[in-house]
Amino acid sequence: MSEHILLEISLIVILGIGAQWLAWRLRLPSIILLLVFGFVAGPVMNLVHPSRLLGDLLFPIVSISVAIILFEGGLTLRFKELPAIGKIVTLLITIGVIISWFFGALGAYYILNLNLQISILLGAILVVTGPTVIGPLLRHIRPSGKVGDILKWEGIVIDPIGALLAVLVFEAILAEAIDHATAMVLLSLGQTILFGSLSGLLFAFLLIVLIKNYWIPDFLQETVAFSMVIASFMLADHFQSESGLFAATLMGIVMANQKYVSVKHILEFKANLSVLIISILFIILSARLQLEVFNIISLNSIIFLALLIVIARPASVFLSSLGMGLTIREKTFLSWMAPRGIVAAAVSSIFALRLMENNIAQAQFLVPVTFIVIIGTVVVYGLTAGPLARRLKLSQSNPQGILFAGAHPWALEIIKVIKDKGFAVAAVDTNRYDINKARMAGIPSYHDSILSEQLSDNLRLSGIGKLLALTSNNEANSMAALRYAEVFESEQLYQLFPAGGAKKDEERYSPKHLRGRFLFGEGVDFHYFNRRFYEGAIVKSTKLSKEFGFQAFLKYYGENTVPLFLITEDKELVVKTTDYEFEPKAGDTIIALVDEAEENNKQNSESA
Repeated sequence: MSEHILLEISLIVILGIGAQWLAWRLRLPSIILLLVFGFVAGPVMNLVHPSRLLGDLLFPIVSISVAIILFEGGLTLRFKELPAIGKIVTLLITIGVIISWFFGALGAYYILNLNLQISILLGAILVVTGPTVIGPLLRHIRPSGKVGDILKWEGIVIDPIGALLAVLVFEAILAEAIDHATAMVLLSLGQTILFGSLSGLLFAFLLIVLIKNYWIPDFLQETVAFSMVIASFMLADHFQSESGLFAATLMGIVMANQKYVSVKHILEFKANLSVLIISILFIILSARLQLEVFNIISLNSIIFLALLIVIARPASVFLSSLGMGLTIREKTFLSWMAPRGIVAAAVSSIFALRLMENNIAQAQFLVPVTFIVIIGTVVVYGLTAGPLARRLKLSQSNPQGILFAGAHPWALEIIKVIKDKGFAVAAVDTNRYDINKARMAGIPSYHDSILSEQLSDNLRLSGIGKLLALTSNNEANSMAALRYAEVFESEQLYQLFPAGGAKKDEERYSPKHLRGRFLFGEGVDFHYFNRRFYEGAIVKSTKLSKEFGFQAFLKYYGENTVPLFLITEDKELVVKTTDYEFEPKAGDTIIALVDEAEENNKQNSESA
């Protein structure tokens, strides 16, 4: 028996992480593959049985896991983002929720033929989106402008609001009379706000005090924070059901916006933990489905899903954003991003069980309908939101542009060539003269340190997916790579080869996990570039052909040629590093450092 339990637990973890990895390789939203893997492992192949495996622990574990995810989401919400998006977010989680609730309940009653009580409860459950689905899609799409921040705030804040709304409707259903139901709803609302706020603020304050006074060693800070989130959730939930999600979210928001202690390492720990939790939760909940769920799929259920996607969401966005200054393109994208996730699945499962225990008619339809909406919205938005964002010019799924740390003269020459080839660029430097020169060349530039916290708030990274640290300070280059590891993929973080370093000693000189990938080649450091440009070298771009291939290019420009970048026919910008050798083909464009005298001689001989 224990072997079967161990096998199922292992399979859940392996399938979850495997789905995440495969989604990354295929450039698909991970949620889609997680749902598919879970459903195949559960009802289709009968390999995973979450209800039998976890028993009564299933829903408590799901609830605590959601609380951790909401805390991690709260850690990403900064009040300084609110001046630009605060009004629209507030309207989306108030007026927008009411509109979504109305259409959801109306559709459930008239289209799915559910009774009024279950229709109103289902409409309340389906107002939530949540970071478990919004976060992965935003990371996949990487929208530009305000829409990403709006969706992030809405997705995180709306989860506890939606859960609270569902609780209030649930308690009203169980109440025997209208006046008794009204009093119970108002009491529950007040208790949720009171206990959720007290618990969230209490444990946030306690965590700040412990860290600020060094009463927690560094190696325990993440785990202590983890335990306090659970404690905050449990304390609030003990006094008022479902107020724990509100407490966890509030605790995260408070920790993110206080100025007393750094939460960067806690955020990194929670972000990694959230990926694992989301993977496991989606596998578990989709594996709980029965094949009979497809029995409810009919023309009516498809019409209901279409109502939520095509009418309810656009209506809530366009009505909530009246006079908010959003463009039609931004409103359209916001209208096409409302996937349902873990909270909807968990809340519907819990309330369905309780309602069936109280013999409420049609309660058994809550879970299958909710999962149809989850699967439908995840598939529709997951497959179409990215192309729509690119069509609306609000996103670039695989941005090839470069953020340069350093705008000194030779770095500026490299930046100009990359920009002339049509790639997005931005330069950061503490030297005002160099920044002014970059601005005169039409390059987006920032007079600041690449390590500045303020800089990260002001940077516009639309179309940019790489960092090149080109300063003279190797430590600053390494710290820049570490600093932007939370923004770019690790394989897209680059820095100059350290001055005086040797390739055989590079790991000892600067361990890989504490730096970016070394650029261009051994010995091609800051001083090398200074010397070459002082001697008259230039940055040259050349398109290769069958007659003039890469080897011919190297022979033509001489032994001092240093390949820097490769632009493929698919417009992918490949950076030359010490751990990667170019394989240029005909049609590719090579960007290299060549001697100007050699270039002039070649041109003169050809003209003669």
